Amino acid sequence: MIKTIGVIGAGQMGSGIAHVCAQAGYAVKLSDINADQLQKAVAGIGRNLDRAISKGKLTEADKDATLARIATGTDMAIFADCDLVIEAATESEEVKRSIFKQLVPNLRADAMVATNTSSISITRLAASTDRPAKFIGMHFMNPVPVMQLVEIIRGIATDEETYLATKELTAKLGKTAAVAEDFPAFIVNRILMPMINEAVYTLYEGVGGVEAIDTAMKLGTNHPMGPLELADFIGLDTCLAIMQVLYEGLADSKYRPCPLLVKYVEAGWYGRKVGRGFYDYSGDTPRPTR
Repeated sequence: MIKTIGVIGAGQMGSGIAHVCAQAGYAVKLSDINADQLQKAVAGIGRNLDRAISKGKLTEADKDATLARIATGTDMAIFADCDLVIEAATESEEVKRSIFKQLVPNLRADAMVATNTSSISITRLAASTDRPAKFIGMHFMNPVPVMQLVEIIRGIATDEETYLATKELTAKLGKTAAVAEDFPAFIVNRILMPMINEAVYTLYEGVGGVEAIDTAMKLGTNHPMGPLELADFIGLDTCLAIMQVLYEGLADSKYRPCPLLVKYVEAGWYGRKVGRGFYDYSGDTPRPTR
C-alpha cells in the first residue's frame, strides 16, 4: 500500500508530480540538489493551486492541506520511509544511474522505484539498482497537473505487484494509464518525436518557415500547438536526447536527428526555458528565429 511518495528532481516535471501526489492525499518528500530550486518548486505548486481556487476547483483549505503534505530536502536520506520513489531528473542515462546509486542505500528493502524517463530503457536502468523487480517506468506528461496520461512501462524484471501498485496509484492520481512495452521512447515519443524532427527537417530544407509550419499543422491537422512551438515547450535538448535514443536503439535512418536541431542545441537555444529556440521569447509575443 503506497502512502508516502518520494520525488527526485524539483524541475518542471518533478514539481508537477509532487503536486498531483500531494493533492491526491499522499505524503510527499521532494528532493533536489539545489535548495533554491526546491523553494521555487513549492512556490510554483502554490501558484498552480491558487489558479485552481480561482476557477472554483479547489478551496483554500484544500491548498493548505496539499502544501502541508510536501516536505523538501537536499539529502537522499529524506526517502528512508518512502513506499515509492519517482525519479524525475534530466533525460540522461548517466545522470539517472548516478542518482539510483545514491538513492538505493537510503531505501527500505520493500520500497519501489519508478523513473519518469520519456525514452530510456527501463530494463537497463533497473539493472543499475539492487531491486529490478521493484523498478518500473511512470512517464508523466507535461504539464503534469493538466495532462491526463501516464505511460506505464515494465522492465523485463518488473514484478506483478509493482506493476499493479503503479497502475492503482495512477488511477488514484486521477490519470489514465497507457501500458507500453520497453522499447526506445515507448508510445508517445516514438510517434511524437519523429514528427517534431520531420518539422525541423521541413524548416531546414526551406519547405516552410517556422510560422508557416506551425500554422499548417495547427489548422491543417487540428493540433493545439504547432510542432516547432511544441518542441520549444518540451525543450530542444530533450527532443534531441530522445531522437538520439531512438536512432541508437532502433538503428534506423528515419530516426536521424535533423542537423538543424543539433545546431540549435549546440547554440544553447533550448526553447522556452532559456528564452530562445525556434521562437524568441524576449518580447511580448514570441517571434520566429528563422
